[in-house]
This record gives sequence, C-alpha cells and structure tokens, in this order.
Amino acid sequence: MQRVVVLGCGGAGKTRFAAALAERIGGKAICLDAIWRPEWTAEDLPAFREILKAEHAEPVWVSDGNFSVASFETRLPSADLVVWLSPPRWLCAWRAVARTFRPGEAHRLAGLPGVLRFIWDFERVNRPRIERLRREHGPGATVVTLRTDREVAAFLAEARREP
Repeated sequence: MQRVVVLGCGGAGKTRFAAALAERIGGKAICLDAIWRPEWTAEDLPAFREILKAEHAEPVWVSDGNFSVASFETRLPSADLVVWLSPPRWLCAWRAVARTFRPGEAHRLAGLPGVLRFIWDFERVNRPRIERLRREHGPGATVVTLRTDREVAAFLAEARREP
C-alpha cells in the first residue's frame, strides 16, 4: 500500500483516517478540502487539478476527499488502494454537527443544513456516482470498506508500506 484514496460521506472521518494512515505508511497526507478554496468556481478547476498533480507526484501518499469529477482522473489511475469509510448516517451527522463547534474549524453552523442533507442523501445520490467514476478511472485499485471504528482501528494497526 503506497498510494491510497480515502472516500466517504461527510463526517465519515476521512481526514483523520488519512492522516493516521499516512503516518503508518510513511507517506504524505493530502486533504482535498484543504486545497479547494471556498471562493473557487468551475473556472478554477484547471488550477485545482494542477495542484493535485503536484501533490500526488510523491511515491507514497494518502489522499482524502471525494471530488470525483474534479480529481479522479488525477488520483485514481496511480492509486493501489481505495478505502471507503462507511459509518452509519447518524454518526456522520453527529460528527458534522460536532465539528462546527471546534476552534479553528472551517465548517460553520450556517452551512450545517446543507451538510446534513448531503449526508442523508449520500448513499442514494452521491455514492453511486462516485462509484461509477471510481470504476472508470481506477479499475485496478483494490477496494476496502470500513464501517465501524473497530474496523478502522484494526486496519490502521495492520497498515504497512509495501517495499
């Protein structure tokens, strides 16, 4: 495992998981939410993709975030593993609410209704689209789905960088 894409619903724990996994395998953690600027529009996609190319040029990385249409053609062809984090909806919603109260958090209370709607509809609306694009751009990558904190902890405990 050297190049990993982490996918999942908002509040699934993608960023924390990616940071922990990157540390375990000695790679770089790449958070797409930290790269994409809130004021950007579709016209900024070329700049976003250029940043992604540069960030994913390292030999070992863990990249978290969906951004399927904007990023899969850059990330997935070289990924050897895709990890889907799929905790229950209620837990994702709880985490989304809780993070709005953390100091320094970019997520704001005003945006919470939209985030909760996104979480509620994710399995029905977004995941099928993301999966279709995942199969198109990264058909050779192994896919692992982790549903519980126990599964996440066990996966991280076993994670090693391949020689």
